[in-house]
Amino acid sequence: MIDRRHIEALGRILGEKGMLTDEQDIAPYQTGIRFDRGVAALVLRPCSTDKVSACLAYCVGAGIAVVPQSGNTGVVSGSTPDDSGNQVVLSLDRMTEVFELDIDNRSLRVGAGMRLSEVNRRLKPHGLFFPIDLGADPAIGGMLATNTGGSRFLKYGDVRRNTLGLTAVLADAEGTVVDLGSDLRKNNTGLDWKQIFIGTFGVFGVVTEGVLNLERLPRQVATAYLVPRSAAHVMPLLQMMEDRLGAYLSAFEGMSGNSMRAALAHVPSLRNPFQGGAVPDYMILTELSRTWERRDGEEPLEDVLNGVLAEILESAEAPLADAYVGPAHEMWAMRHALSEGVKSYGKLTALDVSFRRGEIMNFCERMKRDMPVLFPEAIICDFGHIADGGVHLNVVVPETGALAADPTFQERLRDWVFKVAVEDFGGSFSAEHGIGRKNQAYYDLYTPDTLKRLARGLKAITSPGEMGVAKIG
Repeated sequence: MIDRRHIEALGRILGEKGMLTDEQDIAPYQTGIRFDRGVAALVLRPCSTDKVSACLAYCVGAGIAVVPQSGNTGVVSGSTPDDSGNQVVLSLDRMTEVFELDIDNRSLRVGAGMRLSEVNRRLKPHGLFFPIDLGADPAIGGMLATNTGGSRFLKYGDVRRNTLGLTAVLADAEGTVVDLGSDLRKNNTGLDWKQIFIGTFGVFGVVTEGVLNLERLPRQVATAYLVPRSAAHVMPLLQMMEDRLGAYLSAFEGMSGNSMRAALAHVPSLRNPFQGGAVPDYMILTELSRTWERRDGEEPLEDVLNGVLAEILESAEAPLADAYVGPAHEMWAMRHALSEGVKSYGKLTALDVSFRRGEIMNFCERMKRDMPVLFPEAIICDFGHIADGGVHLNVVVPETGALAADPTFQERLRDWVFKVAVEDFGGSFSAEHGIGRKNQAYYDLYTPDTLKRLARGLKAITSPGEMGVAKIG
């Protein structure tokens, strides 16, 4: 545990509201969204970049290990402490004061602790939003640290693409503040230093502010459920949609029958749109959007979508078996209910993998063929961002079954799935969630030694103190 004199010193830096030591108060910071749990010595809650700097400088000098934590919505145990009781959690949840909107530049400087929902709530009256659509409600700092993608990656890209600048604090003896907060979109004057801190899960420094690119809110939206003829028809269907719709196409989300059935069973308010209630084996949620109000004489976007779907259905060897056009809020309700629905099905192992687009359905078919042989009780509830090659491979087993009681099951499952994903399909074992404790072994196994050496050197230069969960060297 942390020596009392260190607790008192950190308390003087942060003040009464800036530190938690009571076991009951600390509990929420020790538990992740997927029930990973550790033991924190205490929780630091700085409210400014200067306070983060002072905390990190002190912890580095005292040899105290720090685990940065943002919204704590990840699924790979990347923001919760270990079981030692010797780590402190540095939470960014009070870093919410900064909110500087530049409408002319279409950019926003914002504190790392502000939730995505709050950012977009404040931006809505200005007709703007931060275009990263997620089922969870993360905080901005964590989104930068993990480079989140989301359901509209197809149109807007990931956090990396939508970050203009940031401010970070290094875990060194000085708590060095690195101001990379430029709001320029074009600045070709050397290394793009902000990228060191985006997608690297807090290992090189703690992001305290971000400067975000904003987009215009869609004013017209049309959505449809698409039922492909088979898994082999999904990619031809996407290609036909892209060819006919171009920049209008903003989402192309795949949902397996198992994941939809889980959502419908868990959320009674969801409407089952399928004839006779028969859920198809696989379905695509597609969305078109425009950022302007419909002009006189302009074809409604829903009519555009209906016309394109009719063309595809009537084409030779049509990849589409059926289509349902409907209200966006109803159709997205199904997609956003999948995570909670799947979680309620049994004991869940959540895997987040990615591939070249042409391989994603081949991988899913391989899982459906081989997993029942290797893990007979397992139910695959996959869904994901087909248009960018990402899939959330959720595997559920009955709570009372043999696999749920087997302490080696999840490790064996991860070993096999990631081996197939990386070695057989050339994919990634972490599409969006980064390297937490759950993915550390696979980083160690699949990352070339040269890259580990470079990362180790960069870590020594930027944040030599013990910070973050991932070990990148």
